[in-house]
Amino acid sequence: MAQPEPSATAIFYRNLGWLRFVDRFGRKGSQIVDYLGGLFQMIGQALVGCFTRPFYSSEVLNQMDELGVKSVAITGITALFTGMVLALQTAYSLEAFGGKTFIGRVVSLSLVRELGPVLTALMVGGRVGSGITAEIGSMTVTEQVDALRAMAISPIRRLVVPRLVAVVVMMPILTAIADGLGILGGLGIAVLELRMTFQDYFTSILQQLAISDICSGLSKTVFFGFAIAAIGCYNGLQVEGGAAAVGKATTRTVVYASISVLISDFFLTKLFLAI
Repeated sequence: MAQPEPSATAIFYRNLGWLRFVDRFGRKGSQIVDYLGGLFQMIGQALVGCFTRPFYSSEVLNQMDELGVKSVAITGITALFTGMVLALQTAYSLEAFGGKTFIGRVVSLSLVRELGPVLTALMVGGRVGSGITAEIGSMTVTEQVDALRAMAISPIRRLVVPRLVAVVVMMPILTAIADGLGILGGLGIAVLELRMTFQDYFTSILQQLAISDICSGLSKTVFFGFAIAAIGCYNGLQVEGGAAAVGKATTRTVVYASISVLISDFFLTKLFLAI
């Protein structure tokens, strides 16, 4: 039995549904392109500002303290307990194979190559990225940014460049501290819970950990810090409205910064393994 032909009304609504989907997809794609275009334009201006006068050295030092030094606690605690968990999981997973002697190398390599840089970047992205957006966003909605332009002061040079430089400089330092604390956390579990000696733990680390592992992990954090600071500053400068808009921009920064860290980590890992 032949199927009845669909009516003109059914065809119209079916096509209308597709048109709505295409329209929604196009609008979303246009917003993404506009966002990325504005972000890279700001990054280009900030890079020029890093190498041309005027320099705001005192502001850079202030931001290094505010954004870097005050983030040591949260990144250190995260890495410390991550190292402890890694030691426990490694011990119980490899106990049947006599793998307790590998605890030191598993903890150190996992932290130095991946977990240390990524977890530090995620913590900094949550604390620092949101703080940058909230601060600059508040200045934007209260017209302080417009006041800087009226006084012939570039907001990019005065607000963006110091924060960008501070985060890029402090990220490798924070990651190095986090790596050290994570390894010490694994040492504590290895000695107190698993009855290993200090010598066995550190011998396992020295036999496996190479300078290239440390350099690749720390190199990633430069890109992570740059992305976090750039996204935070751009979202702050684009705030329109009142306090509610600042809150939305802050949330957007945390999401975008986290996604950019995870995606860039994959490509950077492939790059460093290929080198």
